[in-house]
Amino acid sequence: MSNIEVSSARRFVYIYLLIMGIYILWKSLRIVLAPRPPAGWTSLLGFGAGFLDATGGGGWGPMTTSTLVGSGHAPRYSVGSVNTAEFFVTVAAATTFFAELGAVPLDHFIPLVLGGVLAAPFGGWIVKHVPARGLMTAVGCLIVIVSVFQLLRAFKVL
Repeated sequence: MSNIEVSSARRFVYIYLLIMGIYILWKSLRIVLAPRPPAGWTSLLGFGAGFLDATGGGGWGPMTTSTLVGSGHAPRYSVGSVNTAEFFVTVAAATTFFAELGAVPLDHFIPLVLGGVLAAPFGGWIVKHVPARGLMTAVGCLIVIVSVFQLLRAFKVL
């Protein structure tokens, strides 16, 4: 899987994320605060996002969080459950890559681990204290901005 060229798929992912970002912004205007039960399609979403994460080097968090929030799930629960599941996705992907491709130099690995350890409590605090509407608006704006920037880069406009 690590030898598959997925750069062309990035454009589709960025377009999807742009659409989801706009949809999240629209939904933030009509937010429903009650949590919803998980939908039946979440395992398919997990498979697709996990595949993108493993083959393209990222995608689990943006794909699953934006899809869950965009489909009406509470932002706090979506962010929390996606981040919890991301731990297991990362462990599985990293174990596979380390087994197949060999060990990574520690000077690359340790900063990534430290960054994640330091950022996780901060992210949890933000999700707990920021109102749901503000959180959805911030997430939607961030997704739109990053998607537009990445699309401009992908189509060589920048």
